[in-house]
Amino acid sequence: MFKFIDLFAGIGGIRMAFEKQGGKCVFSSEWNKYACETYKTNFNEMPHGDITKIAVEDIPAFDILCAGFPCQPFSIAGVSKKISLGRKHGFDDESQGNLFFEIARIIKHHEPKVVFLENVKNLLSHDKGNTFRVIRATLEELGYFVDVKIFDAAHFVPQHRERTIIVACRTHKILLPESLPHKNMKLKDILEKRVDPKYTLSDKLWQYLQVYAKKHKEKGNGFGYGLGNPEGVTRTLSARYYKDGSEILIAQDDTLPRRLTPRECARLQGYPDSFIIPVSDTQAYKQFGNSVCVPLMSYLAGHVIRQSAFIPAIGKAIPAKKASLKLALVPA
Repeated sequence: MFKFIDLFAGIGGIRMAFEKQGGKCVFSSEWNKYACETYKTNFNEMPHGDITKIAVEDIPAFDILCAGFPCQPFSIAGVSKKISLGRKHGFDDESQGNLFFEIARIIKHHEPKVVFLENVKNLLSHDKGNTFRVIRATLEELGYFVDVKIFDAAHFVPQHRERTIIVACRTHKILLPESLPHKNMKLKDILEKRVDPKYTLSDKLWQYLQVYAKKHKEKGNGFGYGLGNPEGVTRTLSARYYKDGSEILIAQDDTLPRRLTPRECARLQGYPDSFIIPVSDTQAYKQFGNSVCVPLMSYLAGHVIRQSAFIPAIGKAIPAKKASLKLALVPA
């Protein structure tokens, strides 16, 4: 059995994926109190809090570091918002962007065999590629071989959701898969049979969404609500879904469209129905919108573990092409 830690754990999607592959979680960290409530309810364990306040010595030994580190500083929507507000973004974001270096701090001390990181698709192109170059250079400077690819959750769930996966190994280069199996799930497969009328849009909101969509269509923009095709896949579920649900609406006979229920959002991310949702609808929408696609993570976890579990540790590997970035960038 391998041991792993779950950083920026959210509600435990990556943990669930690695446990499914036989791993044991020996440490978790999450700062959001509502996410911690959901995590504790489902895993019977309260995550440690703010990772910046945790000493590396207090983290037990482990084999794999897992982290879905904060994505807003690197996301298309997040960057646009921060620029419009005159705020910094990426590694210049003092509150979120630099949290990657908390990961580096832990790696430097514990030297785990494998590092598994998840982030938004835009991570690779952010700041003309400089953000990812710093991430890659930091991992290589720490003695790791790195591979990265973008994967779409639509192979496993009826949701178009592209995410960047970075895997780093100390002893050899683990190559992420070139292709994925396809489960051919459709939106109708995750819909509940009976849905409370409270999820149906109000006349006022529905009218607003139609006017908004028409206005942007006339300007040549693609902004607007999205009616999900029961035979197809949805747009990406976001953390802002709680606001109006406009990116994924479900048509209904003889009445206005409705939002997805929290349970349907959980299913859209591949969570089993046994997963307990102890928080309000608003918090649940935020949590599932910020979470990972569990079956995609589980498939990739299995792939990584099969390529690393039986390779004996041979000490610190030195990548063939040494990075120029100095470790002084990583806080001690």
